[in-house]
Amino acid sequence: NDTVVVTVKGKPVREFVMKFEKQPDSFHVGTLNLSVIKRANRYGLRVRDKNSPQRLAFKGLHWFPARSSYRVVATFVPYAEPREIKIMNVLGDELKEKTPGTLSFTLNGKRFELRPIVEEEKKLFIIFKDSTAGKTTYPAGRYLYADLPKDGKVVLDFNRAENPPCAFTKYATCPLPPRQNIMKIAINAGEMKNVR
Repeated sequence: NDTVVVTVKGKPVREFVMKFEKQPDSFHVGTLNLSVIKRANRYGLRVRDKNSPQRLAFKGLHWFPARSSYRVVATFVPYAEPREIKIMNVLGDELKEKTPGTLSFTLNGKRFELRPIVEEEKKLFIIFKDSTAGKTTYPAGRYLYADLPKDGKVVLDFNRAENPPCAFTKYATCPLPPRQNIMKIAINAGEMKNVR
């Protein structure tokens, strides 16, 4: 159809070969930004519309007041070799990720051990759930990013815990917390439940 203009990196195209691995290519049609994503053995088309009514009506994020007691230093205990960890996503797919070790720490007098994933070899990615889930925070859990271990230590700042994309749209394919990262404690820190 000659009336539909498709652009890639600002230039009109009739066809192009898309990359969709680590940094997927995207193309634009009007206000839509589209890219191919792969989740487990499935492919999908991610569509973002900068003029979507949901985006334009967005009321902003809500956070607990920051408290220093929710910023802890964890001890990183590496495995001899990264171990496989099973993580489900909201589509019901089982993802097999690698965890390099455990993060051991004490929070409010209780001892915890979380399994992070290394994201793009730059950050630790922790998918966790605590007892605020479904009450004051997103029901499925939250995400926390941390710097890679330095001298066997990792700072975990739960004031920076954030909602996954599925808190904002039913079209996201978020990973869910593995059973090892379900914490029996209320973490009243970080991002709160999205108000629609």
